[in-house]
Amino acid sequence: MTVDRRKWGVLAVLVGLLVGAPGVAQAGADPGDEVVVQTDSGPVRGVNAVGYRLFQGIPYAAAPVGAARWEPPRPPAHWVEPREASTPGDRCPQRAGQITQPSVSEDCLSLNVTAPHDQTPRPVLVWVHGGSFIAGAGADFDARRLSTLADAVVVTFNYRLGVFGFLAHPDLGRSSDIALQDQQAALRWVRRNVAAFGGDPGNVTLFGESAGGRSVCAHVVSPSSAGLFDKVILQSGGCLKDWPKNGIGPGSRAGSSWVSRASAEQVGVGLATELGCTGAEAAACLRGKSVAELLAAGAKLKWSPIYGNSVLPENPVTVLHEHRFNQVPVLSGNTLDEDRLNVSGAYPQGISADRYRELLQDSFGGDADRVADTYPLDAFGTPTLAWATLTTDRVFVCNTLTANRLLADRVPTFAYEFADREAPVVFADPAGIPPGAYHASELAYLFDLAGVSAKLTPDQERLAEAMIRSWGRFAATGDPNGPGLPQWPALRPDAAVPYVQAFAPGDGGIRAVDLSREHHCDLWNSVGS
Repeated sequence: MTVDRRKWGVLAVLVGLLVGAPGVAQAGADPGDEVVVQTDSGPVRGVNAVGYRLFQGIPYAAAPVGAARWEPPRPPAHWVEPREASTPGDRCPQRAGQITQPSVSEDCLSLNVTAPHDQTPRPVLVWVHGGSFIAGAGADFDARRLSTLADAVVVTFNYRLGVFGFLAHPDLGRSSDIALQDQQAALRWVRRNVAAFGGDPGNVTLFGESAGGRSVCAHVVSPSSAGLFDKVILQSGGCLKDWPKNGIGPGSRAGSSWVSRASAEQVGVGLATELGCTGAEAAACLRGKSVAELLAAGAKLKWSPIYGNSVLPENPVTVLHEHRFNQVPVLSGNTLDEDRLNVSGAYPQGISADRYRELLQDSFGGDADRVADTYPLDAFGTPTLAWATLTTDRVFVCNTLTANRLLADRVPTFAYEFADREAPVVFADPAGIPPGAYHASELAYLFDLAGVSAKLTPDQERLAEAMIRSWGRFAATGDPNGPGLPQWPALRPDAAVPYVQAFAPGDGGIRAVDLSREHHCDLWNSVGS
């Protein structure tokens, strides 16, 4: 669904009349000076810097505490005096991760805006962070470089995670889609307020990576998200992601990115029972538990978007296959070596040759020999690398290619593969396999990542600039092609070799790639699991 930009311009004016015209109330002339912008909740004070303005920790919803825990987001309270917006808001509740910090604050529904200095309406990029739906924050992604090179306003935000964002329980009513409702609330805030920061409220691109990309997929197929954005970028989004037995770790069952409400409620009742919350008072009991207690209980579970609720009434796989999704231009892709990171963590001691053969038989049964012939051990340095390569192809890449073809049946779709196998490594590598172009490796080319030293070579810096300018051009026009940019044809779903743009550094690094052949998608389209 395409939204008339004029509609949002009119709404922005109306909001200004109601709250005192949104816009710059006090502009600092020099870097370091403060700058005040009026939002529909009250004025916020950010900072001027060289080439950009930055506002952090702006509430887009009230704190979901007490009785509001597991309730849909509510508008924040209004304020009159300028609110300090020079530091990030609290992260949503989460445990410590390899590169993320812990938090027990539920007063966390805030966002950050990075914008060029002048008020010329620019395209808006709204980032949904990843982190397996259990970790991360908008402020982890420093968007100064992205905003400047893409010539766009960039918004990042927090949303409820894990047990706080995805717990389904019969007595909690609307709880199963709370994280996605938070994301919708952030998008509505952008439509109402971004003009005050120099953004075009009628030209909003929603983008995200990993769990953030899957969230974007959810909004693409959600009827209640229609009209909240104008384009999408899916980075390792997994709209059709599923996996065979052992596909996400040893002994893991076959599964999918999407979980039914009935299945999720069974898990939720089990968690509540473990916490001693049963019977008629289960909901009140759960709301009375401490953040630490809930985080500990939720840490044993995997969290995913749930369908069968107001945001996702149906299984997204069905909606996508039936072409009943929100009709907006799409840019979508993966990294070349997606699953090396996961396999390194799931098999820290590595995989032996005997174990590799056992995994093939256990995962693919009668098709195990076909898979073994396609991924022979002597073609890889180690059995661990062989397994990571085949799960990259089976779980990530070929499913994404299928999804991109379905999207391209109805909307302009531009497909890519990030292919820099020398990308800076920001995660530990316990299994000892080369990380390659691992899951999330492209993020250091788009953002400066909090707490991560990711030094790029000159060739990688040029690649990063080409990517950012292509992403920015897509955000501006719905097409990544433009003057001085690499030619990037749209994917044609009926093409014998659908066009996919590879991004790697050096001469010839940005090129067409036959994704289906490279990742053996003909095999995976016929193998049972």
